[in-house]
Amino acid sequence: MKRLAGKIAVITGGASGIGKAMATIFTQEGAGVHILDKAGEAARQLAETLRARGAQAWAHEVDLTHGPDVKAILDQIQGDTPFSILVCNAGVGMVGTLEETSEADLDRLFAVNVKGVFHSMQAAIPHFRTNGGGAILNVASIAATVALPARFAYSMTKGAVLSMTYTVAMDYRQENIRCNSISPARVHTQLVDTFVAKNYPGQEAEMMEKLAKSQPIGRMGTPEEIAHFAAFLVSDEAAFITGTDYPIDGGFIRLSAHT
Repeated sequence: MKRLAGKIAVITGGASGIGKAMATIFTQEGAGVHILDKAGEAARQLAETLRARGAQAWAHEVDLTHGPDVKAILDQIQGDTPFSILVCNAGVGMVGTLEETSEADLDRLFAVNVKGVFHSMQAAIPHFRTNGGGAILNVASIAATVALPARFAYSMTKGAVLSMTYTVAMDYRQENIRCNSISPARVHTQLVDTFVAKNYPGQEAEMMEKLAKSQPIGRMGTPEEIAHFAAFLVSDEAAFITGTDYPIDGGFIRLSAHT
């Protein structure tokens, strides 16, 4: 039997990158997926593609920084298809040191990376309680625990995601509600290709090789590798796992000093 058969999952930021891979892999594992994304058209196209493959998939355009909108969407989803999985994947990044980070930059990253996760979990918990339990998976980053150059605001917000994961796991452990996080290192998504093409025109191949070699394993991760592990963590096979962060980093945290 597929590990997510009969389950309904909500995935924020599910229209592209790691979120898109999660939506795809989760449906292959038998789940129905609700794709929440600010990019509504991309979410709708993905849902249509998944439905064409025989999966259950729905798209919702939503601004995760606005709590009442998030609550309204999750209330609607609960009414239509009670759900037991929430993946808080949506996030934004920024390159900059403390001095290079404006208050507006800080507010923008905090609104999406921290408040977006807060709104999503807060809206989901009552429904999980009604449904007899649930699994939350937050996407943090190695930047939450390892110092990376010029990632001040991003690291701060991902550190908050990690702390929220631990406290939610503690507070709801007696209600069959699990909460874990994953901390990817560099993953090869379209965002990486776009960044390199924009900032290093004519040097794309050289920069991609440099990015790959920055991981001790010698390459970047793939969205599918992240998604397969995520599917395990939200499945019943992981029922004894809560309050834990899992680096998916090609050895970056533990091996970088030795390579």
